[in-house]
Amino acid sequence: MDVPKDQFSTLLEHGLFSSAQILGCFAVSSTSINPENSPHLKAESLVQFGDALFREKEYRRAIQAYKQALQYHKIIPKQSAVTPPMTRSSLSASNRSSSPNSASISGINENEVKFKIATCHSSLSENRAALAEMEGIPTKSRNLEMSLMMAKLYRNSRHTRSAIGCYKECLRQCPFIIEAIIALAELGVAAKDIISLFPQTPNRSGRPPFDHFDSSRWLQRYVEAQCCIVSNDYKGGLELFTELLQRFPNNIHLLLEMAKVKAVIGKNDEAILDFEKVRSIDPYVVTYMDEYAMLLKLKSDSSKLNKLVHDLLSVDPTRPEVFVALSVLWEKKDDRGALSYAEKGIRIDERHVAGYIMKGNLFLSMNQPEAAVLAYRGAQELRPDLRSYQGLVRSYLALAKIKEALHAAREAMKAMPQSAKALKLVGDVHASSTSGREKAKKFYESALRLEPGFLGAALALAELHVMEGRNGDAVSLLERYLKDWADDSLHVKLAQVFAATNMLQEALSHYQAALRINAQNEAAKKGLERLEKQMKGVDPDAPEEDEDNEVDDADGDQEEAELL
Repeated sequence: MDVPKDQFSTLLEHGLFSSAQILGCFAVSSTSINPENSPHLKAESLVQFGDALFREKEYRRAIQAYKQALQYHKIIPKQSAVTPPMTRSSLSASNRSSSPNSASISGINENEVKFKIATCHSSLSENRAALAEMEGIPTKSRNLEMSLMMAKLYRNSRHTRSAIGCYKECLRQCPFIIEAIIALAELGVAAKDIISLFPQTPNRSGRPPFDHFDSSRWLQRYVEAQCCIVSNDYKGGLELFTELLQRFPNNIHLLLEMAKVKAVIGKNDEAILDFEKVRSIDPYVVTYMDEYAMLLKLKSDSSKLNKLVHDLLSVDPTRPEVFVALSVLWEKKDDRGALSYAEKGIRIDERHVAGYIMKGNLFLSMNQPEAAVLAYRGAQELRPDLRSYQGLVRSYLALAKIKEALHAAREAMKAMPQSAKALKLVGDVHASSTSGREKAKKFYESALRLEPGFLGAALALAELHVMEGRNGDAVSLLERYLKDWADDSLHVKLAQVFAATNMLQEALSHYQAALRINAQNEAAKKGLERLEKQMKGVDPDAPEEDEDNEVDDADGDQEEAELL
C-alpha cells in the first residue's frame, strides 16, 4: 500500500486531523489498491478519510466518503464479509480502523459507519436524514451512544413515545446518563418510573451495581427534583436541590439549576446570587448565562451585563446562550438587532427555550403581539413555564383577546395551583375590564395570602385601588410593604399615587428614593421630570412650545418610539 494504514490511524489517534485529511486524499486515490480485487481496503481508506473530514467539521464530504465506503463494503464476497461484533464507541474510539491483521477481510463495521453518517446529518441539523440512517441499524446492534442519539433524534422529530423508549434503554444500561434523566422528566415520565429503570442486579460481590445507600440515594433525589420542576412544583424541586447541595457543596450544575428555577418564578435577587456564585467558582461557564443576562437587564445593571456578554464572547461565541445574551444587551439600543441575535440563538439550538422567551419579549416591546404569541407558544411546546404563560397573557391582552388571555392564565393556574404568580395572572386579565375588577381584587388578595412577600401582586392591587378611586387604600398597602422591602418599584407606585392626589412633596421624596435604590429606573426618571413641571405650575401634558417646523415633531415622535 502506498499509504500505510497504521500511519493514517496514528494521525487520527493523535488528533492531527488536518494532516489525516490530506493523507486521506492520497489513500483514496492510490492506484496500489484495486477496488475490484480489494474492495475492503478501499472501504477502510474511505472510512478513515471520512473520520478526518468529520473531525474537521466537513460533514458533507464526510457523508460522501462514508457512503462510498458502504458501497465498496457491499461488493465484498458474502462468504468473506464477516462483520466483527461491535465492542467500542463509534465516533469517540473509531478514529482507528481495524488493524491489517484483522481476521475479517472487511475492516469496517457497517453499523458504525451508518452511525457516523447519522452524526454528520445531525451536526447539519438534518434530523430526518439522520433518523433514517439510525433506523437502518438493527436494535440489537445499537450501543449506548447509538441509543442516546436515537432518543434525541426521535425527540427532535416529536416522536415522543419512541424517544421515551430509547432514553429508558439508555438508563437501563447506565443510570448515570443525566441528560436521559432530564429528558424523561421533561417528557412527562414519573420519578418512580425513571428510578425503576436503574439496574438492581447484584454483582459478584453480592452488592448492587451502585451502592444503594450512597450513589443511588442522591441520584434518586436528583430524579425527584427534576420531575418536581417539570410538574411546576418549584418549591419541592428547590428543596430537593438544596438537600443535594449540602452533600455536594459548590456543585455548579446544581447551583445553575436552582438559579434558573428562581429566575423562572421571579426570585430574581436569589437567582442573581446563585449565578454570581457560579461565576466566582468557574468564570468560564456558559450554561444558562442568558438567563442571568435577563435578570441583570431587569435590575438595570448595565455594567455587569456588558461584562457578562464580553466574557461569554471570549469563552465560546458559537453557543446559543451567547447570542441570547447579546440580544438582551442590544434590546435597548436596537430592537431589530436584538431580534436577529435571538433568532440566531434559536437557529443554533431549536430547543433553546430562553431564545423563544427573549424573542417574545422583543416582539411585545416592538408592539407586535401576534408574533409574540407565536414565540411564547414555541417556548411552551418545548418546556412550559411561568414566563411563557405570562408572555401569552400580556400578548393576548395587547390584542384585546380577553377570552384567550383568560384561557392562558387559567392554564397557568391549573399547571401551578400553588403559585401566587399564576393567581396574579388571572387577576391581571380580570383587571383589564371594568366589570372584572372585583374578581381581580379577589385574585390579587389570594395571591398575597399565598405569598405575602409577592410585590407584583401588591403593586397590581394598589393600581386597582387607584383605578377604583381608593387612593388611601393604595397608599396604606404600599407603605405597609415598604416597611419590609426597600424596593424601587414600590417607591415609584407610591409617588404616582401621591402625584395623582396633588401631594407633590411626598411624590418627590418617593421618586428620589426610587432613584437612590436604582438610578436606572426609567419610570422614576420620567415621573420625576413630569413632577418637576407640575411643581413649577407647568402642565406636564402640554405640548412643547418649540413647534415651529415638522422636522422637530418628527424627531419628537422618533424619540417617543425609542422610549416605548
